[in-house]
Amino acid sequence: MKLRIGHLSTFYHTAILLMARRDLEQRLGIDVEWILHGTGPSLVQAFEKNELDIAYIGLPPAIIGIDRGVPIICIAGGHIEGTIISGSSLLCGFPGLDNLQEVLGQFRGQTIGVPGKGSIHDVILAELLDRGGLRESVTVRNFAWADQITEAAVKGLIAAAMGTPALGVALRRYAGFKLLCPASRIWSSNPSYGIVAREDVLQKERAVILQFLGIHEEATAFLRDHPDEAAEIISRFVGFIDAGFVLETLLMSPKYCADLTGDYMQATADFVSCLKRLGYIKNTISRDQIFDVSLIRAVHPGPPHYEVQPGSVS
Repeated sequence: MKLRIGHLSTFYHTAILLMARRDLEQRLGIDVEWILHGTGPSLVQAFEKNELDIAYIGLPPAIIGIDRGVPIICIAGGHIEGTIISGSSLLCGFPGLDNLQEVLGQFRGQTIGVPGKGSIHDVILAELLDRGGLRESVTVRNFAWADQITEAAVKGLIAAAMGTPALGVALRRYAGFKLLCPASRIWSSNPSYGIVAREDVLQKERAVILQFLGIHEEATAFLRDHPDEAAEIISRFVGFIDAGFVLETLLMSPKYCADLTGDYMQATADFVSCLKRLGYIKNTISRDQIFDVSLIRAVHPGPPHYEVQPGSVS
C-alpha cells in the first residue's frame, strides 16, 4: 500500500520532523506520500474525495466533516493550546488587561485575520466574539494561507490576527505585532491538532497505522525533550527559515504528546456545542463518533506529557 498523509505547514506538527528525517518509509516498510494543504477544511475536503488516508488536523474541521458524513475519526493527539492572538505593539494585552474579552474589545470597528472558515482558529475566534457580544462590531477576514495573513498585517489591512504560534512569530518579525494573550489563556486544553484517519483505512491497515502512531509519539517526545535540536533539523529541511524562528515557535506553547486525554476530549466536546450553536454543524456529534482511543492506548499506555516542561527528558 501507499500511505497518503495530509499535513499543514505547521512546524510543531510532527509531520515536518518526520519528513526531515526521511526514514518513515523504511520504518513502515511501505510507500509514503506527504500531501500539503493550506487549512484543516481543505484536508477534510481531501478526505471526502478519498485522496488521503490519515492527516494532521485541528479537531473542529474534522467534526464539521463528520457532521456531513465524511468517514473519518481521530485516533491520536499531538498538541494542545496552539492558538494565539497577536496585534499591533500599540495595543494592550496580558498582563495589562484582565481578561481576553478586554483584549478583543479593542478591535471594535476593525478587522482580525484568521485562517480558513471552519479552521480551529476561526471557530475559537467566532466563539470568543460571540461570548463578548462583538460579532457585529468586529470584522473577521479568513485567509487560505498563513503567509497571506502576515502580508495583510504588513500592509495594514488587519489590526490583529488569530492563528498558530508560527504565525505569531512571523507577525512579530515582519509586522511589528506582539502576542496579546498567551495560548493557555485562550481555550484551556483545546485540541490544537490530532491524527485523523479514514475509517476504512483504519480497518484495513490497522497494523500500519498503529506503527505510524508509535513513530508519531516518538516525534512528539523529541519536540518536547530536545527543542533546540528539533529546531535545527526543521530549519535545515524547510530551508527558508532560521532555527531561531522555529525554536521560538516550538516554545510558544510547548505542549506536545500523542495521547488522547480526558481534558483533550472534553475540550473537543465543548467545540461540538459551540460549532452547533454557531451554525457550523447541524447535529450533536458524540465522543465515540469523534474518537477511537484503542490504538493510542496501546502506543501510549502511561500518563500524558502535555504539561511536561520542554527540555526535561521524559
